[in-house]
Amino acid sequence: MRIAVIGAGGVGGAFGAALAKAGADVTFVARGAHLAAMRANGLKIVGGRGETHIVPTQATDDPASIGKVDFVLFCVKLWDVESAGEHIRPLVGPGTAVIPLQNGIDAPERLIPILGKEAVMGGVAQISATIAEPGVIRQTGTFMRLVFGELDGGLSARGDAFLAMCKLAGFDATHSDKIVTELWLKFILLATNASITAASRTPIGKLRDDPDIAPLFPAAAAEVAAIGHALGIPLPDDVVEKAVAWTQNSPPAMMASMAHDLIRGNRIELPWLGGKVVAMGKELGIPTPVHAVLNAILKPHNAGM
Repeated sequence: MRIAVIGAGGVGGAFGAALAKAGADVTFVARGAHLAAMRANGLKIVGGRGETHIVPTQATDDPASIGKVDFVLFCVKLWDVESAGEHIRPLVGPGTAVIPLQNGIDAPERLIPILGKEAVMGGVAQISATIAEPGVIRQTGTFMRLVFGELDGGLSARGDAFLAMCKLAGFDATHSDKIVTELWLKFILLATNASITAASRTPIGKLRDDPDIAPLFPAAAAEVAAIGHALGIPLPDDVVEKAVAWTQNSPPAMMASMAHDLIRGNRIELPWLGGKVVAMGKELGIPTPVHAVLNAILKPHNAGM
């Protein structure tokens, strides 16, 4: 199975390394010092699940040099979706599946006009990992899960094949026939946790145990769920309770990637997360007071420090 990983940060690096170790033919598309380090010393994953070192690592900054692949794990930041989508056209053949693993909910619909409806699946990545230094990904905790499926529902042969590869790689994976619901389940959780951990610049363990801050989690999650219900997204009745339970059981040191980006002075994904919640709430006439305050606090940092 030929796999291209577009963006070898915490998500793409960790999942791509696991798939490569399991025997898949994986090529990482990266740039700068991270690419140079992978070419020189391989890609190393350290942290809660132990150490994985892929040597040599197939890595390039030119997707056209790879040729057609079976699967693309599309892991760029949300502001790069369209430009990276154009860049990966040479990878996509008649049977190629592109699985966007962005935060937010709109990456698939943004990629379809560029790559075609048949090429794009839906995907959800659940992992806490970040680039510790060039060529090294550090994972916090042990949870590592991919959910993927066809956007129009149902199960597919290509989804089954990728599921089998994921199982060989040793991480949790689900081939879902309700991927749009899965995307919203993650959006509810991440839009909430990203804004709260970023605004406070504090790991989730300290926040969920603070009696003044803890109520923000269910309140913010309920705002996002209300928007999903208004749009007709099939969500479980206990969706808010499940989001809060996930937060309660997360590694105490975990912070959302947006919080890490903010602390480093980098551009942040707020307009596609909490900012998206506020915008959709205004459009639909649904109040989002918690997200509105968090968005106002974080908005000056959208472009980085």
